[in-house]
Amino acid sequence: MKDSARTILPGKVFLIGAGPGDPDLLTVKALRLLQTCDVVVCDRLVSPEIMALIPAGTRKIDMGKLPKCHKLSQDEINALLVDLARQGLQVARLKGGDPLIFGRGSEEAADVQAAGFAIEYVPGITAAQGAAASTGVATGVRYVTGHRARDAALDLDWASLANPQTTLVVYMGVANMPEISLQLINHGMPSDLPVMAIACATTPRELRVTGQLDDIAAKATTLPYGLPVLFIIGHVVSLYAPALLHAALACEGAGMHAYA
Repeated sequence: MKDSARTILPGKVFLIGAGPGDPDLLTVKALRLLQTCDVVVCDRLVSPEIMALIPAGTRKIDMGKLPKCHKLSQDEINALLVDLARQGLQVARLKGGDPLIFGRGSEEAADVQAAGFAIEYVPGITAAQGAAASTGVATGVRYVTGHRARDAALDLDWASLANPQTTLVVYMGVANMPEISLQLINHGMPSDLPVMAIACATTPRELRVTGQLDDIAAKATTLPYGLPVLFIIGHVVSLYAPALLHAALACEGAGMHAYA
């Protein structure tokens, strides 16, 4: 961004969804902002292909988080965004998938706004939509997070989630998949229900492991450590075929629900 423009524009943060990894799935607005903002604050779920679209001279700050290994706490990330905006910078906060679906984007937005700076939301395609096969046999789709901050207990509504007629998509569930599978089975979900684990969805590095609810946690350990993985649980997985690799996750009417 030109210096003359910077003297006119106050600091601002753009909360941008990078999508599941394929750069062709970025919105036009997201691409424009990545190529014009002063600084990009990114997380580890952003693919190398998308990072390559950022101009070489743009400042990049990597806030990558691995399970139990965070470069900065969430509060420190929020403070960093505020500090950058206070410097009068146009800040691209780049997060994998959609920043408001289990990405803690709302917390970042709240702190930026509380400090008196503008924030703009640029939605992205969430990983489940980019990765899953058609759900023609499902009555609905539910998204849940399989992770809690600071090792807190998973307080999900297991009885409600254990519905074999609904496709269940679990984000960030690798570490807790043994418990998730056990809880779902204990609450009535069939132990032989098909499950697929997908790493690096929509990118050339995409990996898929299929199994069933009672063995997918063990099978998922064959995926390389540290990759972004989501789990698709339901009869829809039985439709899996190479020709369907990149079909969108279909939802019937109001059947899609997001749970924090």
